[in-house]
Amino acid sequence: MGKLFDFHGGVKPQTHKQHSTREPIAVAPLPDLLVVPLHQSIGGTPHPLVQAGESVMKGQRIGAADGNVSAAVHAPTSGQVIAVEPRVMTHTSGLPMLSVVIESDGEEAWVAPEPVNYRSTPPDEIRDQLRDAGVVGLGGAVFPSHLKLNAGKDMPMTLVLNGAECEPYITCDDMLMRERAQDIVRGGRIMRDMLGAGQVLIGIEDNKPEAAAAMRAAVAALGEDMRVIVVPTRYPAGGAKQLIRSLTGIEVPHSKRSTDFGVQCFNVGTAYAIHQAIDLGRPLISRIVTVSGNVERPRNYEVLFGTPMSHLLQLAGAKPDTDRTLMGGPMMGYLMPNPDVPVVKATNCVIAGSRALFPPSPPEMPCIRCTACVEVCPADLQPHEMYWFARARNFGKAQEYHLFDCIECGCCAYVCPSHIPLVDYYRFAKTEIWAREREKEAADQARARFEFRNLREERDQQEKTAKLAAKTAASRQTAEKRVAPKPSAIADARPAAIEAAHAEGTVASAPALSVDPKKALIEAAIERARKQREAIAPKNTENLSEAQKAEIAEIEARRAKIREMAKTHDEDASK
Repeated sequence: MGKLFDFHGGVKPQTHKQHSTREPIAVAPLPDLLVVPLHQSIGGTPHPLVQAGESVMKGQRIGAADGNVSAAVHAPTSGQVIAVEPRVMTHTSGLPMLSVVIESDGEEAWVAPEPVNYRSTPPDEIRDQLRDAGVVGLGGAVFPSHLKLNAGKDMPMTLVLNGAECEPYITCDDMLMRERAQDIVRGGRIMRDMLGAGQVLIGIEDNKPEAAAAMRAAVAALGEDMRVIVVPTRYPAGGAKQLIRSLTGIEVPHSKRSTDFGVQCFNVGTAYAIHQAIDLGRPLISRIVTVSGNVERPRNYEVLFGTPMSHLLQLAGAKPDTDRTLMGGPMMGYLMPNPDVPVVKATNCVIAGSRALFPPSPPEMPCIRCTACVEVCPADLQPHEMYWFARARNFGKAQEYHLFDCIECGCCAYVCPSHIPLVDYYRFAKTEIWAREREKEAADQARARFEFRNLREERDQQEKTAKLAAKTAASRQTAEKRVAPKPSAIADARPAAIEAAHAEGTVASAPALSVDPKKALIEAAIERARKQREAIAPKNTENLSEAQKAEIAEIEARRAKIREMAKTHDEDASK
């Protein structure tokens, strides 16, 4: 492993590192008010565990991890929570982010530490401890560390500790290795055992000889089998894939991860935080931050999360012509919306900028296809092609040229003779693609809900139709049973008068009785009265006696009564 390997591309800008390494790390004074954003890592936003008016202690958990890809957030000092509300986030956009605002009481009262013996504790419990301690990658990606400390591969693993720190102005890792090398090695030991790594490689650029010497001394003092390897100074040698290539010769291809090839890479600051969380039981509430640029006294400070950047600039003596604040280095850093945004876990450097230090870029000119960007791209991409397709909003073609493998290092823009802000175009294209994917996902979910609703309504309609059909069939059967009389009932309903009517021949036929016996009786009575009237009625009614006339009147009255009975029966039947 004595041989070093080269990676494609890279540039050599002025480092400006010597200014902030002249003095040791200082502890930044405690501000009166700390604004702690709950979302400080890749993944979901932690759930707030405190409310306004509550008292908190230093190191107390104030935000619980949301799901697997997340890490907890803790109170950086003791005091009182005065608000849990959206505040301007540490990002160029200046958008609000849910934050916990703590007013310090100045006592710095810690919660009881909870150290863990990692040698006798199952790896899953150690990962839970790191998640609850809020440990994330401090090299800039802020990926939850407990997820990366999972071997999960049936192959020998190599652990790489990244101390290259290639970007100009930033020296926080350099000073950390100089002053706290043994704690870094202790954290590396924990990570090695959790990953089951066969070897540990510590990569440091050759412009940090003091740091390399301190790390070698710490490895020897602790008797650990770790190798400190010095790599040539070239930006971006500190990129994970580039450092892995330099140390192991493994070139991680597009769309692949280093773990697929048995290599896992961590920042030295992350190793130090893991030692603090496991061996000392202290959560991640602070980090080393470089304060440099347009200031009188550039230096590295240990800063509590939530401290305003303006507080650090005042400590370092920002010059009057300072007109901007950058988080990170000049190559990959972000312009802050105002200097009062808080320090977060991703803050490795705060640079005070001015027009003299960072002159305005010349006007953008058309691309001349000189391919200078291709020669310096460390990811071995075609930056000019991605630029053309991003500018034309042809995002599909931009993805075909592996847009998402771009690490946004800025090498292409640094050498572009046309002064094109290439990285801005790539970020724009990525953002648009992500936005469209979210819209497509939302549309797919809406369509799925619509189709499910239609299926549910169709199912409900079928169920209603089936129930109605069953109810109608049951009603029809009940009606048929009620209307159709039993033969025995018909026989019992025949009175002696009906039998007499049959004997006299006044009832036409038996089938009529089977339809309605009462009506048949009425018709038989009418027919009998008619025959009686005809029998006694003379041809000439003028010569009738009074007795005959009375008999005729009686017959007519009986006949009218029978008609009334028939009319009543018909009305009842119609009802």
